[in-house]
Amino acid sequence: MTEKSFTTKGWSWKELILLLFLTLVLVPVFIENLMYNAFNCLFQNSLFAGAAMGLTMAVVFTAGVYYIALKPHKLLWDAVGIRVFQASYWKAIIGWTAVLFFVSVLLLTAMDWLNIGWENEKTQSLQSEITWLTISVGFVSAAIISPAYEEIFYRGFLYKWLRMKWGVGTGVLISSVIFTVVHIPTYNTLPINFISGAVWAWTYEKSGSILPGMIIHGIYNGIAVLLTVWM
Repeated sequence: MTEKSFTTKGWSWKELILLLFLTLVLVPVFIENLMYNAFNCLFQNSLFAGAAMGLTMAVVFTAGVYYIALKPHKLLWDAVGIRVFQASYWKAIIGWTAVLFFVSVLLLTAMDWLNIGWENEKTQSLQSEITWLTISVGFVSAAIISPAYEEIFYRGFLYKWLRMKWGVGTGVLISSVIFTVVHIPTYNTLPINFISGAVWAWTYEKSGSILPGMIIHGIYNGIAVLLTVWM
């Protein structure tokens, strides 16, 4: 990784404010609520509605990054970390994936001990009707769509912006806090959201690419879907 990975000419408070408005106001208040209800009425299934909502959010977030942070400054996608990484970093990917699963197991065990449930509506919907279609939809949504757009936005843009402004520690902390906040109201998984956000920001920092975080994110979410089916 070189310091050049975290320098971008042209970004200012304007890009941060606009994209945070998109994330914290426009999407949850106007897009998510209205479209989720519409998708739920259409599919009569919270899993399919959630998957359709995830695809919609992927388009909105990716387009937001492109039209606000990239295109106006004539930047390419490598400005948000979409670039190849050194093959030697695969060892770190395996290690961080193992660490994330170990920490998650500890947290979920503690939650069970405290009698705090960790399932959500989509999990319950998948468990209530297990077919190849529902498994496939759940897997693609969680392991491919969500990791792609979330890493582009929360690590590729947000962490990078904060890191350029205030340094690595502040960038990891604030980007992980915002990543956690947007997962409300699934309060029971917020500690895992924070830790995973920090891990994925750190892999970007060390590799200069968001692809390692995207890979770990996809593996983690994909295995979680499969465990949901088998449990």
